[in-house]
Amino acid sequence: MTKLEIVQEIDKEQLKKDVTDFRVGDSIRVHLRIIEGDKERIQVFAGTVIAKKGSGLSETFSLHRVAYGEGMERVFLLHSPKIAKIEVVRSGKVRRAKLYYIRGKQGKAAKVQARLGGVAQSRVSVDNQSGAGNSEESAPQA
Repeated sequence: MTKLEIVQEIDKEQLKKDVTDFRVGDSIRVHLRIIEGDKERIQVFAGTVIAKKGSGLSETFSLHRVAYGEGMERVFLLHSPKIAKIEVVRSGKVRRAKLYYIRGKQGKAAKVQARLGGVAQSRVSVDNQSGAGNSEESAPQA
């Protein structure tokens, strides 16, 4: 076994199995484990995904949010053990891989359009396709 194969094997063991699928432009909530002294608590950081980088164990994503009129960003490691859970709140429709232009914007200018057939809507449409009048021909294409 070469050194590269050994490193890849160790990386594969450390990858999370239950990673939530999300894209750039989605609004998500990241539940973080915060350790203070001997206590552990969960803190939620919500925002819009403006970038995803890397692959494998070093994959990261950047979240942007505006709080108290001040924009802030935070970069998270996707496979970090400090991340307890990732929730997709809203799917966004964007045409860019990186949304760095949102950094200087406020209000409606920083808004990302919702994607039709997003996370919540796609689950509902799968449940209702059992003959309840939802045919694929009449469904709008996203």
